[in-house]
Amino acid sequence: MFQIGENIIYPVYGPGIIQAIEQKEFLGKTQQYYVITMLMSKTQIMIPADKILTSKIRRVTDITELKSILDAFQQKQSYPILPWKQRYKINTDKIKTGKMKECAEVVRDLMRIKKEKALNTSEKEMLAHAHKFLISELGLIEGITENQRNVFS
Repeated sequence: MFQIGENIIYPVYGPGIIQAIEQKEFLGKTQQYYVITMLMSKTQIMIPADKILTSKIRRVTDITELKSILDAFQQKQSYPILPWKQRYKINTDKIKTGKMKECAEVVRDLMRIKKEKALNTSEKEMLAHAHKFLISELGLIEGITENQRNVFS
């Protein structure tokens, strides 16, 4: 499914690169593993090949999809101003999907709230994480312009 050297996105963990596909024995069973270096944390993980589809790992967003995400980023908030606990739950669920559009919505919504009032510590950390996740994927998209990259800053 994925090739050595291919950039991927692993929900919650961010972007990574497939370093190798190796055969390993674990508990007496030999199976194939994807060896992935996560770019944000500089850690290496191994995922069994038969679990790769259920792990929600995906390819990097392409330039066509990025254009629709940029449009969504310009739109109004996803939900009316809610109590922070409800917002936090909604935003956590969006980040867990690992989808760039969902992550962009979290960044957009929290940045707009931040302009009106101070975010609590949990939401500040969430905004920083979602923003870093978003920017790191932008760096991997082929054909992206500097202006498109700066929209999320």
